[in-house]
Amino acid sequence: MTVNPYQNRSNGAHTRLSSQTMAFVLAGGRGSRLEELTDRRAKPAVHFGGKSRIIDFPLSNALNSGIRKMAVATQYKAHSLIRHLQRGWNFFRAERNEYLDILPASQRVEESKWYLGTADAVTQNIDIVDDYDVKYVIVLAGDHVYKMDYEIMLRQHVETGADVTVGCLTVPREEGSSFGIMHVDDRGRIVDFLEKPADPPGTPEDPDSALASMGIYVFDWSFLRDLLLLDADDTSSRHDFGYDLIPAIVRGGNAYAHRFSESCVMTGLETEPYWRDVGTIDSFWQANIDLTEFIPALDLYDNAWPIWTYAELTPPAKFIHDDDGRRGQAIQSLISGDCIISGSDVRNSLLFTGGRVHSYSSLDHVVLLPYVEVARGAQLSRCVIDSRVSVPEGLVVGEDPEEDEKWFRRTPGGIVLVTQPMLDRRSAALER
Repeated sequence: MTVNPYQNRSNGAHTRLSSQTMAFVLAGGRGSRLEELTDRRAKPAVHFGGKSRIIDFPLSNALNSGIRKMAVATQYKAHSLIRHLQRGWNFFRAERNEYLDILPASQRVEESKWYLGTADAVTQNIDIVDDYDVKYVIVLAGDHVYKMDYEIMLRQHVETGADVTVGCLTVPREEGSSFGIMHVDDRGRIVDFLEKPADPPGTPEDPDSALASMGIYVFDWSFLRDLLLLDADDTSSRHDFGYDLIPAIVRGGNAYAHRFSESCVMTGLETEPYWRDVGTIDSFWQANIDLTEFIPALDLYDNAWPIWTYAELTPPAKFIHDDDGRRGQAIQSLISGDCIISGSDVRNSLLFTGGRVHSYSSLDHVVLLPYVEVARGAQLSRCVIDSRVSVPEGLVVGEDPEEDEKWFRRTPGGIVLVTQPMLDRRSAALER
């Protein structure tokens, strides 16, 4: 495991940097590669892991790191995200100097001006950040799954005297062309920023690895505030951190990379730092199914670093019937509360809250989002079923690619997404 030079330097609780920090979470994007899963919700509001939403991961990291001042900027179809935040993240107490503000794009600057880019989302809320009276701001993407102690990154930022510290993920060099890549010197200073380069540079210690931006940035607020105001007056700017602000700071020579391996939270069960952009149907399905492994790559059973979320009051999961061919059972699967497995066989699957799986049906490598009802005799494999879908009796998904593509969305990886409008169109066509 990488030795973290900042981890053992105890500054004392009274100088903990997280207490002087605000987390600004960018959660306005649709995430169009998730196709119909984001027709009704923004990507950060998509369900993950049985009972959470994707946005719970950066927010939980901030809370567990000691940050008690947060803001979430929303834009695209934000209702379900805002409702989740109001229900699951309403425990902050202003009298204890704790805040979580929800900042929808609301034409605060001009009547025709929504959030124009990630940097502009912060610019339009400068007055709100000023009111927090913080020294540091950590800018977070709201749509990635990982566990990270931001306090360690903050310490590095202060000790290096950086203008910006960029969270970086170590990836195989041949995969670097899919990311924004940081070229660093042997001190960790970023000497060049390359957006999806054809030939990514290696790291000083390993020419076969590259450093990819995680979309996590630490700034001194006074520095960032001035930079945002300059950017707002630049008519040629996209007003985006990745395209405009970070490259400009890199050119100025005082940007530093922070390695995710130095602050990733692991319990001992994980074998390597875990970070996922669940931005496609294939990656979303795989990340959820990975949780069903005997030793999953991401440990959600870590009480020392919990993933906070809206905890619905639900009865326990229930398994009924014990006859040959009609036995309610689940093997190597995660079954959430209020699920009833009635005389059906569930394997290598993840069922969210409120699932109903009726007799003689089978699920194999299925991600079943909340409140789905699977009727008798359905045979489902390698698929994602959207929330509140009613799967009809005898439906077969995942066995015949041509039949799946006729009615549903089938990905290049062979994963099938099923939504209620798709089933309604299928039903109407078969009735004609």
